[in-house]
Amino acid sequence: MSKPVILQVGPYPDWDQDPLDSAFDMKRYFEADDPAGFLAEHGPDVRAIATRGELGADAAMIAACPQLELISVYGVGYDAVDIAACKARGIPVTNTPDVLTGDVADLGVAMMLCLSRGMISAERWVRDGSWARQGLHPLQRRVFGRKAGILGLGRIGFEVGKRLAGFDMDIAYTDIAAKDYAPDWTYCADPLDLAQHSDFLFVTLAASAETRHAVNRTLIEAVGPEGMIINISRASNIDEEALIAALQSGALGSAALDVFEGEPALDPRFLELDSVLLQPHHASGTIETRKAMGKLVRDNLAAHFAGQPLLTQVP
Repeated sequence: MSKPVILQVGPYPDWDQDPLDSAFDMKRYFEADDPAGFLAEHGPDVRAIATRGELGADAAMIAACPQLELISVYGVGYDAVDIAACKARGIPVTNTPDVLTGDVADLGVAMMLCLSRGMISAERWVRDGSWARQGLHPLQRRVFGRKAGILGLGRIGFEVGKRLAGFDMDIAYTDIAAKDYAPDWTYCADPLDLAQHSDFLFVTLAASAETRHAVNRTLIEAVGPEGMIINISRASNIDEEALIAALQSGALGSAALDVFEGEPALDPRFLELDSVLLQPHHASGTIETRKAMGKLVRDNLAAHFAGQPLLTQVP
């Protein structure tokens, strides 16, 4: 019996690629010299799309696959998938939540610590001889006991809060409603109130059209010249023009960013700012988590073609 044809939008590690190739007929879109021609040739046979969160599947790709039954996303974010096109055709979409939650929260807290304590510049201070020539590294800012805000208390936001509690921080959050699983943290219905409260504002919103540029100039400036914004969600949640302007002027103290518009070709002005910690969109980038993400992609594909319920279908 022939294997189901899967359109693979981006590369996966060998530990995922090998079992995918064994179970399915993988058509590697990312290797095509002529993507449009590749879709025209293989699209009519495609029954599922395997993609990554940042790559997604746009309306043209979906339309080129008339037999499409499923889109399986390697990642928690699915904003790059044209959900409206999927809804119109009744095509379910799956992602890989939960398995990456802890790692993403870990990196967010690590970025806060790294930037607040000046660990990058301090390491450079040792390596370039400044310690020997000039003495102690300039003083930085403490983390413990200060005020933290979490913009969006979903899975990742909640894990961030649990970690921050270990630093005896004053934790507040905003979401569509107060959460009964966070009784000891302060609920702020208004994101602006949260920003004004926060020395450290963590952006952990799920990305959507509604949240695009939710962190706007007003919110950024409310965090203030001593404050820090940490984004471990999606780049679209922050107005990058407003963020860069606030960092350049000093209206915002600092920012720690794992995601960028147009990545990896990020705005070069970020590279000129010492007040920004830059990371290459690798919050989930551990061997353990990436293996678990790949397995969940494969398990969703296998469940679908076996006529079983999907494990992690998005709403």
